[in-house]
Amino acid sequence: MTVTPAPVPPSCWWREAVCYEIHPRAFADGNADGVGDLPGATARLEHLAGLGVDAVWITPFYPSPLADGGYDIADHTGVAADLGTAADFAALVTKAHTLGLKVLVDVVPNHTSHRHPWFRAALAAGPRSAARERYLFRDGRGEKGELPPNDWQSAFGGPAWTRIDEADGLPGQWYLHLHAPEQPDLNWRNTEVPAEFERILRHWLDQGVDGFRVDVAHTLFKAEGLPDAGPGQHQDVHRNHLMPYYDQEELHPQFRRWRALLDNHPAPAGAVPPHERVMVAEAGVFDRERLARYVAPGEMQQIFNFAFLESAWDGPAMRDVIDRSVQAMSAVGAPVTWVLSSHDAVRPVTRYGGGPLGERRARAAALLMLALPGAAYVYQGEELGLPQAHVPDDRIRDPLWERSGHRVRGRDGSRVPLPWAGGVPPYGFSDADPDSCWLPQPPGWAALTVAAQRDDASSMFTLYRAALHLRRAHPPMRTGLHLQGPASGEWFAFDRSAGLRCLVNFGARPVRLDDRARVLLSSAPLDGRDVPQDTTVWIVLEEYPQ
Repeated sequence: MTVTPAPVPPSCWWREAVCYEIHPRAFADGNADGVGDLPGATARLEHLAGLGVDAVWITPFYPSPLADGGYDIADHTGVAADLGTAADFAALVTKAHTLGLKVLVDVVPNHTSHRHPWFRAALAAGPRSAARERYLFRDGRGEKGELPPNDWQSAFGGPAWTRIDEADGLPGQWYLHLHAPEQPDLNWRNTEVPAEFERILRHWLDQGVDGFRVDVAHTLFKAEGLPDAGPGQHQDVHRNHLMPYYDQEELHPQFRRWRALLDNHPAPAGAVPPHERVMVAEAGVFDRERLARYVAPGEMQQIFNFAFLESAWDGPAMRDVIDRSVQAMSAVGAPVTWVLSSHDAVRPVTRYGGGPLGERRARAAALLMLALPGAAYVYQGEELGLPQAHVPDDRIRDPLWERSGHRVRGRDGSRVPLPWAGGVPPYGFSDADPDSCWLPQPPGWAALTVAAQRDDASSMFTLYRAALHLRRAHPPMRTGLHLQGPASGEWFAFDRSAGLRCLVNFGARPVRLDDRARVLLSSAPLDGRDVPQDTTVWIVLEEYPQ
């Protein structure tokens, strides 16, 4: 039977949704073992509903040896024992839906854990077996196969190939891993692989999830023959789409099949109707026209705009990213999906300069992002203005640390547990001893806790909460985005709706507000009618209906 995706209503919830990313081991600990878990997250859902988000995305909570923060999955339909049970996940989904929150989970289709039953079977079965065909095993180059099959490099550093010892104890074939050696890549040209992932998607849809974040969506298929990639790999993101292991044409028919599955698989009580489900792609593709293909009609609905996240705090650069992003997505009828941070990125406060300057810019960036038309994702702790934390060498978990020969500290600084309350670690994250917590929190975060910020009118948390509620009250116009401002790019402004204008000033010279302007929200205090540098303001003009 041939099925086609359902038409997308122009007002579908995900087009303007704000989704909050929960990294469960670092969010809230419900059983005092020092590790965040599903019951801990469930207990904090009222907090997120009060903040004003529309959905939660939960990063992998599946059984995993944790070689890469849970993205090395040993069982794609299970729940890791340290995070809870299937019943705990069901309770989380039920409570989220009761609070009006949608639930998204990760699907990780590029690779499995090296502890996955399929990979164990592949190691035992021998060369050219059916079990090995599920992965990308190849004979090596060189006289005795001692060289990798090609020149591909891992995103975590070093060759993307690891050689195994065969059953006779002798060196044998090599297997591909675009990430860590503990994450062998699947062979998406083997029919068993897409069939298995359709089963996985159906399983989680039956549990009531409302959508999926698709991990490294641009890497599933590799070029036929696995040709060499040449020099310069992982050095210029704008060349990513030229690599033989990225952005292959076969991806798009596969995602259309997934879309049809989501649009037609029955929904349990409490979940969104099938035609309102969502897939969001994480894809490191920086050619905007190629990026837009992932959200063309009949494919995914959202794709993270990493160009916005990676832009410098600079007026012309930001304006260019916004203009080009809106243009590319509008061409395929998709919303832009804005993102300032994630579990893979340096936190905005640090990225924008650190200290008071970084905080000021992060506040301005938040109001800019939340005024733009389209969807937005907020990573846990972003709404608290957390800086990147320093993790001691002996506590680092990120595989980038070892793979880089201790040159790259990795992403753990953005993954430390969330501070909820109190003056010392673990700041209400857990009742366990701080030294036993998932990652160490720094001293000096007492003023950054949820409890300290909740009733502080000047806090980052209060800014996010106010912006999220105002955003809901001012849905965007359907006439497109029109940026206004000087050619220098020192500042620009745009109308989100007929009743809300956003202005952001990057330049040293203050920008004088129109006398008709009434300020709804500002990221920093104004000087009378003047908007100072590194400040975003939301205003209404008196001629607009209130």
